[in-house]
Amino acid sequence: MDAVINTGDTAWVLVSAGLVFIMTPAVALFYGGMVRSKNVLTTIMQSFFIMGMVSVEFALIGYTMAFGPDVNGLIGDLSKFGLAGVGYNILDGATIPELAFVAFQMMFAILTPALITGAFAERMRFAGFALLMLLWAIFIYNPMAHWVWGGGFLAQLGALDFAGGLVIHILSGVSGLTICILLGKRRGYGKTAMVPHNIPMTVLGAAGLWVGWAGFNAGSALAANELAANALVVTQIAAAAGMLGWVLPEWIRSGKPTILGAVSGAVAGLVAITPAAGYVTILPSLAIGLIGGGICYSAVAILKERLGYDDSLDAFGVHGIGGIWGAIATGLWATTAVNPDGANGLFYGESDLLVAQIISIGVAIALAVIGSTVLFKIVNAITRIRVDENEEITGLDIAEHGERGYNAELFTGAPNFISGKEFAAAGTFDLNHHGAN
Repeated sequence: MDAVINTGDTAWVLVSAGLVFIMTPAVALFYGGMVRSKNVLTTIMQSFFIMGMVSVEFALIGYTMAFGPDVNGLIGDLSKFGLAGVGYNILDGATIPELAFVAFQMMFAILTPALITGAFAERMRFAGFALLMLLWAIFIYNPMAHWVWGGGFLAQLGALDFAGGLVIHILSGVSGLTICILLGKRRGYGKTAMVPHNIPMTVLGAAGLWVGWAGFNAGSALAANELAANALVVTQIAAAAGMLGWVLPEWIRSGKPTILGAVSGAVAGLVAITPAAGYVTILPSLAIGLIGGGICYSAVAILKERLGYDDSLDAFGVHGIGGIWGAIATGLWATTAVNPDGANGLFYGESDLLVAQIISIGVAIALAVIGSTVLFKIVNAITRIRVDENEEITGLDIAEHGERGYNAELFTGAPNFISGKEFAAAGTFDLNHHGAN
């Protein structure tokens, strides 16, 4: 019997694409609130510019590289360049038009480089940023998407990544760490208070991410069915557990639970469950989120301080570490009782999946480190990537875009405004916590 388009499935995938699209402006707000006020527009602009730039890139070449017919397990061919031949045909193995799948996957391609921007916030020139992220999308994201989702060699190995732990979070987090190290620390890092200028903005962004993640994970079922329902429920549970997993150790360690810690923990839980959402049951999702929140907090509050790298907004600590844990957890708790097309993990009596997950994590890390380093060197030879000292002092909003996020008169002499130094002295914020170093 020939496959036919199911309108319910199609509607769900299109709605999910819209939900995932919302996540990129949510990232803009999430990151924008955590930088200093002189860099807020630059930070938001980076995510918004990626929305336009990567949409064009994905339509022209990204989709065919990631999902075109496989070439030796390495890349898709160029037969679908410019979405040629996609039309209204039914996606293989599904009940939706291929164009609906294109729209859904385009939103993933947009979001991934936007996540990286948190690692190098407040110190990258816009021209260098735009070229670096364009090349990163073409030469790093597209191949990895093909290897895992497009029938490439990691898929053939048996790796599972339901919605992007390997392709999105490990790749973006490790790339962010690599780029921020190559770029160098912000001026005054570790000596000057660099506190978030608008935490309510960050909370609003986190709320948008949490909502959008419903489409991110449940939409990856590509149908309005029981698998989508499972993915949605385990996603919600893992996010909630991730919040607890972050806030509790933060509370014990610093004596105060913070709203920034709460939203960071929720995002950590969401990251951790992403690769596993279509393969695990309820109780494992709680463990995945709880442990994910705890280890991401440790990476941000302890590991970064000890190693001394300046990952401005903790893209690596949340997405890199959370993605690695989620990919491993998939190899532990995946069960064919949830998804017959998946595999059983170690806790269900089989070890092959865990081995495939560990190999895939190594491949993602290697691609991110080597690829990002090579692209950084190439772009920096074409156009200077790092802003100069005067531009960094002035702030990138003025230096790069000629705009201000706020009217300075609102802050000058205002009785409710306190300096970063006074803010820290008041004991209301831990300077070693999430983006405030």
